Amino acid sequence: MGMTIAEKIIAAAAGVESVKPGDIHTVQLDRLMSNDGTTHLTVDMYNNKLKNPHIADTKKLVFIVDHNVPSDCPKTAASQKKMRDFAKANNIDFWEGKGVCHQVMIENYVRPGELIFGADSHTCSYGALGAFGTGVGCTDFLYGMVTGTSWVLVPESVKFNLTGKLPKGVTARDLILTIIGEVGANGCNYQVMEFTGEGAKTLSISDRMTLCNMAVEAGAKTGIFEADEKAMDYLKEHGREPKAVFHSDPDAKYVREYTFDLSKVRPVVARPDFVDNVVPAEEACGIEINEAFLGSCNNGRIEDLRVGAEIIKGKKVADKVRFLVVPASQTIYRQALKEGLIDIFMEAGAIVMNPNCSVCWGSCQGVIGENEVLISTGTRNFKGRAGHPSSKVYLGSAATVTASAIAGKIALPSEI
Repeated sequence: MGMTIAEKIIAAAAGVESVKPGDIHTVQLDRLMSNDGTTHLTVDMYNNKLKNPHIADTKKLVFIVDHNVPSDCPKTAASQKKMRDFAKANNIDFWEGKGVCHQVMIENYVRPGELIFGADSHTCSYGALGAFGTGVGCTDFLYGMVTGTSWVLVPESVKFNLTGKLPKGVTARDLILTIIGEVGANGCNYQVMEFTGEGAKTLSISDRMTLCNMAVEAGAKTGIFEADEKAMDYLKEHGREPKAVFHSDPDAKYVREYTFDLSKVRPVVARPDFVDNVVPAEEACGIEINEAFLGSCNNGRIEDLRVGAEIIKGKKVADKVRFLVVPASQTIYRQALKEGLIDIFMEAGAIVMNPNCSVCWGSCQGVIGENEVLISTGTRNFKGRAGHPSSKVYLGSAATVTASAIAGKIALPSEI
């Protein structure tokens, strides 16, 4: 029987000819990433719990400070110092203030065919380049760091056959929210969401990151695309070569298949407090907001900033609305500066922040208060995600978020 892309990556990492769903294999990890959310816990376990602490291969490790940047309190400063000192002492690649961990990884490390563990749930983003990325807890991360290996229960794969092309004004963000709205927040639990078909080929690497990034919001182990010419061009631009390029076999087995016609996708919004509470954007229009957020590992790329800047150019952020614009990486920030996008946002009254997780994380920037309403390009909208438990978070595209910031209520660009 044939294998899917994900199964082939696991088989290669396990050093076996084939795998099937339900198998458990010991695998060699290509890379491990950890951020300031939990790295201090991993360091404590390494220093205090291991009899013979050592690192299997420091070249495979990447530490990234991105969740609370700059630190918001002495406790955060201490945990980040612990992370910083450990990285320096052990010659671990260390990034601070350079952007959200997944964007930094895609820009600088991820290669097709790799198996990557990250101590963050949105590590599934790496499937945009044909890699198998998945989130793990800090205990599993520690084991991988010390041994260079881990175990994997081979997941089933779900095929998402994409046809057509997204209409003008409709984004990959609208597509993935539409998909999650249909399959449900638990619709792909411990499964691989494989995006394929002619429609998939029309999507940019940024679009593919948006889809793979939110695969975990449907419960998936990861999301993945075949590494095609667009992926190869991206790698070449960033000075990298693929580890391996895998294609799903014609007789590969999928537990389910869905077909989505991209031409029929329309702007949508996920209402509080569940990511699968998805409705046409028109149904949420008119709801007054206190804050709008354009950024995160899902929608903080240059393409998203261009969309927002085009909509807000020559206009103003509504009174009593905070509009936070946060590029996903320093590279994106500098490109936005070069293109004049930052000036456009600031002239409109937006607050432009340093590259980091920011409002999506709901801990250090843009925290919302009691009964306040946020519309966000972040990844999650559960109760209390961005601040007070009584606050409400709506999820939308860069276009919808920007239009809402101008209107002072949830709105579409056509209404501005």
